[in-house]
Amino acid sequence: MDHTLNIIYVPGWIAASLVLMLAALPLGIYLVVSRNKAAKKQNNDKPDWSVPSIDAYASQISFFHTWDPRVKIIVIFSCCFLIVSLDNMIACLVALIIACLSVHFCKIPWQRARNRLLAMTGFLSMFLIVIPFSSPTRPGETILLFPLLSAFPFHVQGLYVALVIILKACSVALLMEPMFGTASLSVTLQALRRLGLPSVITQMILLTHRYIFVFLQEVVRMYRGMKVRGFTPRTDIPTMRTMGNFLGMLFIRSFERTQRVHEAMLSRGYHGLMPTYIQFELSAKDIAKASLWLIIAIVLIIVDLFAPVLSP
Repeated sequence: MDHTLNIIYVPGWIAASLVLMLAALPLGIYLVVSRNKAAKKQNNDKPDWSVPSIDAYASQISFFHTWDPRVKIIVIFSCCFLIVSLDNMIACLVALIIACLSVHFCKIPWQRARNRLLAMTGFLSMFLIVIPFSSPTRPGETILLFPLLSAFPFHVQGLYVALVIILKACSVALLMEPMFGTASLSVTLQALRRLGLPSVITQMILLTHRYIFVFLQEVVRMYRGMKVRGFTPRTDIPTMRTMGNFLGMLFIRSFERTQRVHEAMLSRGYHGLMPTYIQFELSAKDIAKASLWLIIAIVLIIVDLFAPVLSP
């Protein structure tokens, strides 16, 4: 076996082109976000900076909406673990295609999935920069040497590893939409409760998701009042003092609201458990859908084991 390194000296113009391509990535993201803002302004839509609702499209009818939430969570969650364990890039590409098809068939707008991926772009792009330059040298691999950076060799194998990680991360992120976005949050939490998740955790998630929007509305209302009274944010000490008072008042009001909510729950008979009226019934269709995903999982395993390796 040849254990010599394949060293390639990259010309300066190619290195400059790669730098421009990397610089164009954040610029492209900025242009996409700016175009969305401009479209909202043309439609007289106010920009929504709040936390997106998890179950905004739970009322749709699709392959995933009619699936028993318990089976759906178990199957898709298991597939996510399977995708994370993949090593072959072809298998990762197949997993990404399956995830995209899942988002399409669950009838959730692509804009929501795109925003989820855009939020991950900054973190994932660091893999493309860090891993190729920090990957350990392996016998027989290809190394690129850029001008002025000869002390930091670019490992092609490291680039392959970074791309595999990015593909798997995008696939898992897209599968979160059909898993959690195709049923109301209360139904999903009840399914998790039936699967063994402690009741305390499900209640905390439910109340947090409900009242985080209430607190955001409180933030908007308080900030609007500050603007009406002539507040203009600047980078100075008075602004920092004002924002500190703002956050302190927000904390006090939030604490008082949680006390009132807890007292209201106690007055309605709450003693640690919330009443549930959701009945889950496992049907033949649910088993058939689970079998389909089992076949998909087997296909991914076969592709990962027997597909040609694209690694350099």
